[in-house]
Amino acid sequence: MPLIIPNALPAAEALQSDNIFTMEKARAISQDIRPLRIAIVNIMPTKVATETQLARVLANSPLQVEMTLVRMESHESKNVSRQHMDCFYKTVDEIMGHRYDGMILTGAPVELLDFEEVDYWKELTELLDWAEDNVYSSMFICWGAQAALYHYYGIPKHVLPEKVFGVFEEKVARPRNPLMRGFDEIFYAPHSRHTEVRKKDIKKHKELRILAECEEAGPHILSTENGRQIYILGHQEYDKDTLAKEYFRDIKKGMDIQVPRNYFKDDDPDGEIMFRWRGHASLLFSNWLNYYVYQATPFNINDIKRDEKDGKKRQQK
Repeated sequence: MPLIIPNALPAAEALQSDNIFTMEKARAISQDIRPLRIAIVNIMPTKVATETQLARVLANSPLQVEMTLVRMESHESKNVSRQHMDCFYKTVDEIMGHRYDGMILTGAPVELLDFEEVDYWKELTELLDWAEDNVYSSMFICWGAQAALYHYYGIPKHVLPEKVFGVFEEKVARPRNPLMRGFDEIFYAPHSRHTEVRKKDIKKHKELRILAECEEAGPHILSTENGRQIYILGHQEYDKDTLAKEYFRDIKKGMDIQVPRNYFKDDDPDGEIMFRWRGHASLLFSNWLNYYVYQATPFNINDIKRDEKDGKKRQQK
């Protein structure tokens, strides 16, 4: 089945070159199928690249998926045109009158700031509160995962002595979990972050399950028992050259940055990139769409409501 995207979205050309079937919304309306409605809250500065990455992994599914791009109104994006944002993005206020089968919150390069110092923090927490009652399953990525864990559970992030940067071996901790179905016992995942969430803090919350982790990079994939919330502390969605672009960008700025580990052949930045996480990235997002969105979402999307079974307690701040 196709991925339904906004008409003229720049990602369409890249997806077509990858032989990924996309469909404009006008054509999808004519089909007698209710697509899964997925809101993508894109707080990355590289808007178009992130749109394309997530569209690519969401399209690797037999399910029809309608993608809605969402932005923070309290933050001005500097790396993409105002026209692009006005054409393809809705504000948080604009989506709050609707319900969604799924939501993805991306990472953001603000991890060295305290959460409350981020200029859109208030708007983001309002979105997270709204999602509990209006989104069936939410996926949070990297800083977005750290932010959601902090907001929902009070779990802090900690600054690392050295940036976690590269591609790391992850071990499946719960092979029987639906999100891990089809996974090899060991798989690879890109990471690029200066902060971490510690396993001992996660384990204080019986509602959370660690599904995959790495000795070097720490917990990678978490979920609540019923999959209403999924936390990805790495970047399974990254393209082949994403870490390379980040590395060479920082080198050009004169920054002291390490070569991403286990990424270039022989760790030589002049060598080829070892692209070895794409298969599991597709599987991760396909499993999420199938087991925690498609099979679990109420047939009538308006029947979505907060699930009290996870026993979350809002932290008083």
